[in-house]
Amino acid sequence: MTKRALVTGITGQDGAYLAQLLLDKGYDVHGAVRRSSHGGVADHRLKWLGILDRVKLHDADLLDPSSLLRTIAAVQPDEVYNLAAQSFVATSWQQPILTSQVTALGVTNVLEAVRTIKPDARFYQASSSEMYGLIQHPEQSETTPFYPRSPYAVAKLYGHWITVNYRESFGLHASSGILFNHESPLRGTEFVTRKVTDAVARIKLGLARELRLGNIDAKRDWGHARDYVEAMWLMLQQDQGDDYVIATGRTTSVREMCEIAFRHVELSMEDHLVIDPDLFRPAEVDVLLGDPSKAREKLGWTPKTSLEEMIREMVDADLERLRDRGHRG
Repeated sequence: MTKRALVTGITGQDGAYLAQLLLDKGYDVHGAVRRSSHGGVADHRLKWLGILDRVKLHDADLLDPSSLLRTIAAVQPDEVYNLAAQSFVATSWQQPILTSQVTALGVTNVLEAVRTIKPDARFYQASSSEMYGLIQHPEQSETTPFYPRSPYAVAKLYGHWITVNYRESFGLHASSGILFNHESPLRGTEFVTRKVTDAVARIKLGLARELRLGNIDAKRDWGHARDYVEAMWLMLQQDQGDDYVIATGRTTSVREMCEIAFRHVELSMEDHLVIDPDLFRPAEVDVLLGDPSKAREKLGWTPKTSLEEMIREMVDADLERLRDRGHRG
């Protein structure tokens, strides 16, 4: 029997890579898609991977429980991956109520739809390393206390614990992946890694002169999204649902990440980087460093792509995009 998966947030970075992985494994892949006024734009990641015509999209919204119930009833999924969220930390200070509704309560809506319609489906929740916030331990594992420092992180913490609660209360096969920062050429330009690689490509091609950033001394544990979606799938293949930290175990500053990108195109970062005080966050998360020991031991998962390889891939992809755009006039 062909397995059937439903992915919320399928048009995002992780959703697109996950859909590709599942298709490669022979799954029948369905995506829940929120109606947007920007028709033809939201699915560009699926087009970029060449898989848009291989997935089935359904109109559904995390804030509309009836649409989730109808979609799960129609798809009858074996696995449900909840990747949809208001996922940009900076925006969460500007739109805290929307962030709370989508990123927190939206998880409950999906879980309740699964429990009501397809309780034997296996469920994955996209938790976040931002939940650790003001870190309570130099390395963060599944047992490290949380201290969220943004409305986004607080909302993700709710989503994480409601997933645990549904697992323990109703016996659902529900798992949370506490994913540390993971990037790729499919990342939106509002995120710092893609903001850097896009700017570096523009500067290299003479389309821009500077890169403006805030706190470049913040440190993050960065991996490749293509590696991390494999961990999501592995969690749902286990006999029991559980929570797993997914990380590389290496932390790097924004400054060092920028240096890698500029060095790849043989430019000096010092000639183009501008520190903008307006880009500092109201409450900064200074350092994140994940301990992926449990995922390595129980899932057999390890990251395949180094930070250097990922940043070079992202810069090259942005150079190619910009050159193609120029050729089209």
